[in-house]
Amino acid sequence: MRYESPTTTKEAVALLAQEKGQAYVLAGGTDLLVRLRLDTIEPDLMVDIKRIPAMTEIKKTATGFKIGAAISGATLGKNKALLKAWPGVVEATNLIGSDQVQGRCTMAGNLCNASPAADSVPAMIAAGAKAIIVGKKKRTVAVEKIIIGPGQTILEKGEMIEAISLPAAVKNSADAYLRFIPRTEMDIAVVGVAISLKLKRGVIESARVALGAVAPTPLLVKEAAKAIIGTKLDDEALDALAAACSSACNPIDDKRGTIEYRRRVAGVLAKRTAKIAYERAGGK
Repeated sequence: MRYESPTTTKEAVALLAQEKGQAYVLAGGTDLLVRLRLDTIEPDLMVDIKRIPAMTEIKKTATGFKIGAAISGATLGKNKALLKAWPGVVEATNLIGSDQVQGRCTMAGNLCNASPAADSVPAMIAAGAKAIIVGKKKRTVAVEKIIIGPGQTILEKGEMIEAISLPAAVKNSADAYLRFIPRTEMDIAVVGVAISLKLKRGVIESARVALGAVAPTPLLVKEAAKAIIGTKLDDEALDALAAACSSACNPIDDKRGTIEYRRRVAGVLAKRTAKIAYERAGGK
């Protein structure tokens, strides 16, 4: 295996494109290095992106935030401006692994790992995040379109994610993320729910609802958002939200939860998540 540590995006992309064998991008490595030790992958090339300035900084602009692909969860959690604007995204990312893992894991890596149960991905989807992809051409793609199946993404040979962009937060808007896990910490989500919403005089003017761990890919559930738009999140709206989320689920039966259980939990968590986002946005 060859190890490379480029200092520019252009160099990194060229290395990936030129490699004839199996090439992998190393950001935090919290999944990649585990797979390497278990011999489930045999890389011919590993490209470490942590020396590339564009991938190791958080930029706040007039249009929002640009978060480098190598930014760790721990670094994300210390950014006060980002935490204020998108608390749900930060909280979701900070649920990935232990304190030690937080020092290395990244949102971009969580996305590219393409696990149906990834915590940060539903939160990014609900927030309207986009992935900035670099390769032969540079393109920006909505996060909900990146994962196409378990362990599968739309990234082509020679492509990688340079950064995640989040829109600027607007007045009377907020987001939240909740998950259910069998243990109290450091476990994989049985269900994850992320909701972002904007209020106008206490009424929900717009919303995005995303689910994780209940289908082969994270889901953007438009019907669930419609259920609460135009309401003050009363009981009727919450029940409609729960029903839409449960209906959208396409989960599996496994030792961590049955299909029926996951559907039920999705609805319950959606109600709780919506209430948190609503209160954060200034709703009463």
